[in-house]
Amino acid sequence: MAEHAGALEPGHRPVADKLSNSLLYLDNVTVSFDGFKALNALSLAIADGELRTVIGPNGAGKTTMMDVITGKTRPDSGAALFDGSVDLTRLDEEAIATLGIGRKFQKPTVFENLTVFENLELALRYHRGIWRTLLHRLNGEQVDRIDAVLQRIGLAARTADRAGLLSHGQKQWLEIGMLLMQDQRLLLLDEPVAGMTDAETAATAALILDLARDQTIIVVEHDMEFVRSLGAKVTVLHEGSVLAEGTIDHVQNHPRVIEVYLGR
Repeated sequence: MAEHAGALEPGHRPVADKLSNSLLYLDNVTVSFDGFKALNALSLAIADGELRTVIGPNGAGKTTMMDVITGKTRPDSGAALFDGSVDLTRLDEEAIATLGIGRKFQKPTVFENLTVFENLELALRYHRGIWRTLLHRLNGEQVDRIDAVLQRIGLAARTADRAGLLSHGQKQWLEIGMLLMQDQRLLLLDEPVAGMTDAETAATAALILDLARDQTIIVVEHDMEFVRSLGAKVTVLHEGSVLAEGTIDHVQNHPRVIEVYLGR
């Protein structure tokens, strides 16, 4: 059955039930900037192990939503509950990252003068609290883990290459790999296929679907064909609230979604 539009979805499961089954629950989150409501009583439930795509026009609140989840922006009101009881709105960015929430921005942020392997190694060191011990030797288990991530992100053949030599798409995969090294429970991927070739876009879809087998992932994206290829539940944001939710076919045929977003 297609889901109703609206942040609280009247008639659906009660809030307490949603919270008990959610890894992340945004409860009436409002954020204002100089009187403009970037988020307007936004409520959103993400189940543990779920892959969710989020779409919407520019200014809909997508980036602000991720800023709240990662502690970059503190809301005026509402709560962002992680793992049932931890209110992210009371924590800073470092504490939230330690909880297991990782974010990949639209523009890849890798260390271009280091090799692919060294980028993953640094991500592991930072997570393990040994950032200062740069001469620390990796043990066999850690090397095996890096090798496994290299295979998973499709960069095993580029392990000794400087990250600056990678294509745009490969840099995106490397940054995702750096998040994987940090044992993140929730991955926030901001427009992961922006600027990619068709082949890179298809490979990225395959990578995300592979990761979704054992990760909770929120993908913010504008490429509707890419969103369709993921086959996940879609949330449409508009003016800081949930406008519609459901399958890609449901939201693409939703009159209001067509009016404010897809019809442009």
